[in-house]
Amino acid sequence: MTSVLYDSPGPRAKQRNVVLTIVFFVLLALFLWWIWRTMDDKGQLKWALWEPFTTAQAWTTYLLPGLANTMKGAALSMVIALPLGALLGIARLSDHRWVRVPAGAVVEFFRSIPVLLLMLFAAAFYVSSTDVSSESRPLYSVVTGLVLYNASVLAEIVRAGILSLPKGQTEAALAVGLRKGQTMTNVLLPQAVTVMLPAIVSQLVVIVKDTALGGVMLGFTELLNARSTLAANYANVVASFIVVAAIFIVINFLITTFASWLEGKLRRGKKSTGVVLGPATVAGTEAAGAGGSI
Repeated sequence: MTSVLYDSPGPRAKQRNVVLTIVFFVLLALFLWWIWRTMDDKGQLKWALWEPFTTAQAWTTYLLPGLANTMKGAALSMVIALPLGALLGIARLSDHRWVRVPAGAVVEFFRSIPVLLLMLFAAAFYVSSTDVSSESRPLYSVVTGLVLYNASVLAEIVRAGILSLPKGQTEAALAVGLRKGQTMTNVLLPQAVTVMLPAIVSQLVVIVKDTALGGVMLGFTELLNARSTLAANYANVVASFIVVAAIFIVINFLITTFASWLEGKLRRGKKSTGVVLGPATVAGTEAAGAGGSI
């Protein structure tokens, strides 16, 4: 059996794929075994290093407050960056030069600067020009840097998603009398959301991970920063890194799982029934329409 994109593998190809799969899993098992032996030889598997994570103190004092700050910073950045990015992306498609050019300049400027520098500039701005307290300043700086950078990236995602739609969608909307604003909100954006969703989710995952930059440079007590304090108290650097990495993996996995479910639901909602009308049904429909017009 063949497909439009590829030929189905024959007996030799299937046998080769099975052999490669077995070799891959054997190498993976050997690699994991080597990691285990190395950690064991270095004493990193001692129960004393992992025991703190079985107590409530390590979680309530260090990890959970740090996780709460991570999610707070990421959530605020997402809530602000998503609509701002959509607005900038739509503005870049405007027919008016006075709208399109400034929006493009803003997007290209902030997208070209590393997010860590944006956080540092924001921190300096809040110190010199605002009355934000020193306790709230790290959170404000992290959110500001993440919003400026990720809104610019999301603007390009939105613009690319809208431009990827067939031109016939716009032409059809204009043909029935819709204005460009109505065409954008009622026709193009609803279709582009499904196209943009995977890239948007990838950027949301980046936002969650980039909150750690504030902990490194600005003293923002997010999850990775709280891990360093925990490791200093319990002397379990490697174990704490592994636990925090597992927490990040779980959070990002939940985000991508929810996005996959949402994308599938949106795609199923846009599918037609697929029923092909026969000549008799079409003739009956035309007759009913003619009778109604009389």
